[in-house]
Amino acid sequence: MNKNLDINAKKIKKDIWDVVEYMNGLFKYAIEQWASDIHIEPTEFFLLIRFRIDGDFILYDKLHKENISWVTTRLKVLWKIKIDENKKPQDGKVVYFYEEESNNVDIRLSTLPTKYWEKIVMRILKQDDTLVNLEALGFIDINLEKVRVALKSTFWIILVAWPTGSWKSTTLSWILKNYNPLKYNISTLEDPIEYDIDYVNQSQVKPEIGYTFSTWLRSLVRQDPDIIMVWEIRDIETATLAVEAALTWHLVLSTIHTNSAAWTVQRLINMGVEPFLLVSAMKMVVSQRLWKKICLHCKEKYELKEIEKKKVSEILWPIIDKKELEYAEFSHGKWCEKCSNSWYKGRLWFHEVLIAWEYLEPLIMSKTSSNIMREAAIENWMITITQDALLKAILWETTVEEALKLI
Repeated sequence: MNKNLDINAKKIKKDIWDVVEYMNGLFKYAIEQWASDIHIEPTEFFLLIRFRIDGDFILYDKLHKENISWVTTRLKVLWKIKIDENKKPQDGKVVYFYEEESNNVDIRLSTLPTKYWEKIVMRILKQDDTLVNLEALGFIDINLEKVRVALKSTFWIILVAWPTGSWKSTTLSWILKNYNPLKYNISTLEDPIEYDIDYVNQSQVKPEIGYTFSTWLRSLVRQDPDIIMVWEIRDIETATLAVEAALTWHLVLSTIHTNSAAWTVQRLINMGVEPFLLVSAMKMVVSQRLWKKICLHCKEKYELKEIEKKKVSEILWPIIDKKELEYAEFSHGKWCEKCSNSWYKGRLWFHEVLIAWEYLEPLIMSKTSSNIMREAAIENWMITITQDALLKAILWETTVEEALKLI
C-alpha cells in the first residue's frame, strides 16, 4: 500500500464484503485521482489492484484471493461480457456516471487469461471539455500555427505518430471535433470507439466477420465522405488505400506506430507505399509523447547543474540565442500533499510537427534514410520533440529532468 494514499488496505473476507460498494468506491477514487488505467492482477495468494497515475503505478489495494471471482464476475456483469469465458481475452466499454461532476465517464475493459486467473485492465476515458480547442492540446505557438494551416486542407493525409501510451486517440478525436460535422460528411473506423462524437459516422472494427480497415475503406469511398479517420495504419493494404483516398480529394486522418515524425515517412516507404504516391498525398505528421507535468502548487525556481546547462544549451541554441538562453529560468517541485510528494501532477504533450514541404520530395523519392530527412526538417524549422519539451520546461510546465528523458 502506498503510504501517500489514504486507503484502508486490509484483506477483506468474502462473507462480509459488499462487492458493489467496493467497486463503486474504486471507480470513484480512480476518477478523482485522474488515473488513466486500473489494473486488477491475480497472483497465487492475493489480488493486486493498481492505478496508473501520470504514467506511474500506485498501489491501491491488496485483496484476499477468495475475492478474485467476486471482482471478476462483478466487472463482467457490468461490462456485459461472458461470465463463463475465462480462456479467451474479452473486451468491452461501459459508461459510468460520476456523480461529483454529474458527468459520464467511459471505461474500457480488457480481460486476459493468466496462470492464476484473469488479469483485467480498465482504461478510463474521462471526457475533458477543456480540449475543445487545439490550444488545449499543448502545441507551442509555431507548431500550433502549422497544425491550423494543415487542417484547413480539403484533402491530403495527416498522421499522428505515437509510441504506446501517448493518447493518440485523444489527439485525433479532438482534432476531429474542430470540424463542423454538419458541414462535412465525416466517417471513422476505430478499434475500439473510445470517444463518442455527435453527428460523426463512427464504426467499429470487427475482424471476426472480415470488417477490417481495408474493407471499410473500399466501401467508404462510395459513401461520399469529406473527412476520413482511419484509427491506425497497420499494414501495406490500409496504408495504400488511405494514401489513394487522400489523392482523390479526401482529407484522411490516421495514426501510425513510430517513434518520430521523420521515421513515419520511412516506415510508410518500408511498408511498400510508393514514394511518388507519398509525395503527392502527405501533408503533415505530428509525433507526440505524453510526459509528466510539474505540480502547480509546489513548483519553485531551480538552478541547473553544469551538465544540465550544457545539454540544454546544445539542444536549444539552434532555436534560441545563447545570450537569451542564459536568462532562462527553470523549476522543480519542493514536495506537497497535492502531488503526493512527487513534484508532478498531471501530464502534458510534447510534440514534433513535420510539414511535407517541397524540400522533402527528392528525399522521399530517393528513399533517403529517416536521419537525413530529420536533419533536413530541422534545417527547415521543425522543432524537435526534445526542444519542445525544454521550451515547456522554460515555461515551468515540466522539469529539465523530464525533458532530457526524451534524448
